[in-house]
Amino acid sequence: MRVIAGEGGVPTWLGAHAVPPEFADADAYLDFILAEVLPEAARLAEAADVFVEEGAFEPAQARRYLEACRDSGLALRLHADQFTERGGVPLAIELGARSVDHLEATGPEGVRALAASGVVAVLLPVSALFLDRPMPPARALADAGAAIALATDFNPGSSFCESLPIVCSLACTQLHLSPEEALAACTVNAAYVLGRSDRIGRAAAGYDADLVLLDAPDWRHLAYHLGGDLVSTVIRHGEVAWTR
Repeated sequence: MRVIAGEGGVPTWLGAHAVPPEFADADAYLDFILAEVLPEAARLAEAADVFVEEGAFEPAQARRYLEACRDSGLALRLHADQFTERGGVPLAIELGARSVDHLEATGPEGVRALAASGVVAVLLPVSALFLDRPMPPARALADAGAAIALATDFNPGSSFCESLPIVCSLACTQLHLSPEEALAACTVNAAYVLGRSDRIGRAAAGYDADLVLLDAPDWRHLAYHLGGDLVSTVIRHGEVAWTR
């Protein structure tokens, strides 16, 4: 039985994901959210996110949004390179973002840049599968020395899946990561993205003891048993929160 560390949600304000139809354009929408929504969002959230993509927000617009969020005390994250390389990766690196999600369209130059930076590449294989998109270049990122995290991207539009074990299976079978790399990507590396690497992400003295216990003959069944019902017990802050 393997112990896997984790935690509940950390609030992120994805205020700039799409432009609502009632606004004339992205700039008008940004005028509104930065003046009217950001002050309240900064009191509730720990980080801000923006979708840099054709039809969403251009790099200059994303910069305006992210700089305002940073000035309000929020950590920075980006969705980028899902369909096209549009400058999201260089922007994330320049602004010192904690992470950049998706990267299905990231090419060799983006891989090298991420590997030389402190920005974590958050890979979302279920989203790529669901939308019939190419998988992100996980093996190239790992081989170059980039930090990788894994996530479900759970949402009703493009990744209606809340199963991290399925993500681990896809990471090994489709992204060509090893089981060890996949486990680290969804625990200790994910904890770093959330700003929690000092208390979650591993089983160690002084950590929060947020743990998931697997009922499996080998820890690698987390990735091996596709869609398997492996979770036996959930422990939060050292107390049993759920058991099967």
